[in-house]
Amino acid sequence: MHFTSEQHLDDGVVEREFTLGEIPGILWTPASASTSAPAPLILLGHPPLGLRTMYPRLAARARHSAAEGFATATIELPGSGDRPRWPAVERARADLRRVMAAGEPVSDEIVDALILPLVDKAVPEWQAALDALLALPGIGGPVAYSGGVISIGIRLAVVEPRISAAVLFAGSFVPRAMFEEARQVTIPLHVMLQWDDEGNDRQAALDLFDAFGSEEKSLHANMGGHTGVPQFAGDVAAQFFTRHLK
Repeated sequence: MHFTSEQHLDDGVVEREFTLGEIPGILWTPASASTSAPAPLILLGHPPLGLRTMYPRLAARARHSAAEGFATATIELPGSGDRPRWPAVERARADLRRVMAAGEPVSDEIVDALILPLVDKAVPEWQAALDALLALPGIGGPVAYSGGVISIGIRLAVVEPRISAAVLFAGSFVPRAMFEEARQVTIPLHVMLQWDDEGNDRQAALDLFDAFGSEEKSLHANMGGHTGVPQFAGDVAAQFFTRHLK
């Protein structure tokens, strides 16, 4: 991990950009973090729109988490931002846009081509980032995952034992194969669902929640579209992390 920039935000949070091989990322550390009192870590997931596009929302989530004493970090997803283009996934995105614009149903083939390669490549990168982050002074466990492509969160919850809790956003297409993986998830989960999300199959989101194998799982549903998540929903998610990371 190589740090490329550092800035101190008004609320005492230190924001550092880094690279991990070819992968860009950002780490936010609260003022309270120290070697003797390392901060718990939340991995901030996001959709594949690029870190620069997502930065305002990611930084707001990071500062909200820092106020609770948590460090947060995110990395650029494969094929996004300044990373090399991924033609196969770009073709799947184009197919998705075409069928949605035509009002046609999205086939399993399109969803699989769009999501499964992304999960297969992104999850090992998140694990490599976690290795590097936990080796830093002032950063410690436990670790949680928050938001982003829900299938990435599912896979991480299954294969990464260092992740002890997760907040997942129901709002992206989920391959049928991920439902079987969801049954293997056992960590505490808090799932957020926008009831009127124009790009989300509500029944599929409910079926996925039912499939999760966790003994502790909660579903927080709010009226409104994809970008209409109310502030208090974020507060509830913060309370979930406080309960499981402190």
